[in-house]
Amino acid sequence: MSETIAGVRIPDSVLVREATELVREVSPPLLFDHSRRVFLFGSLRGAEQGLDFDPELLYVGAMFHDLGLTERFRRTDQRFEIDGADEARRFLQAHGITGEPAERVWTAIALHTTPEIPLHMAPEIALVTRGVELDVLGIGYHMVSDEQRAAVIAAHPRPDFKNRILAAFTEGIKDRPDTTFGNVKADVLARFVPGFRRGDFVDVIKGSDWAE
Repeated sequence: MSETIAGVRIPDSVLVREATELVREVSPPLLFDHSRRVFLFGSLRGAEQGLDFDPELLYVGAMFHDLGLTERFRRTDQRFEIDGADEARRFLQAHGITGEPAERVWTAIALHTTPEIPLHMAPEIALVTRGVELDVLGIGYHMVSDEQRAAVIAAHPRPDFKNRILAAFTEGIKDRPDTTFGNVKADVLARFVPGFRRGDFVDVIKGSDWAE
């Protein structure tokens, strides 16, 4: 039986049920609830904008977007966004979803911390970013109603979320600081990891092997 939260219907399918259980199994409640809110807020923003999106693909994108912060799926040799994107693609392919739809979800997750660009791409890509931006940064906060926001938070609470999500970011990326070069997560390590020195784009250019 399908579930509806804040007017958003959670797709009732084997794909969605198995995605839910996988993320629930490997993620702490903080990340599980956050990922569900990303789907809900992304769906609400999509409805507000009149976008035609595939709710199952959006759901997988939202639910898997932070898997790279979990103990099971995080690596130390690439950005955490790619960890989640790779696993989402494997998951979809195992369920018979291949080609462009699987790549669309991969891109949605891989780009969810890249400002602005995802918003000009396919709806599922844009709406994963919209959901993340609303829940983490408060961007678009007033584009959903107070009643909708309250319903989402009643279903998936966010106690002390700002501090706890920053701690989760730090834990998930502190062992791969070089992967934060040129993206927003360098700000997290600069604040919470003593001795971290962010990379500098100009230094990379000036220090390359090119003579001039």
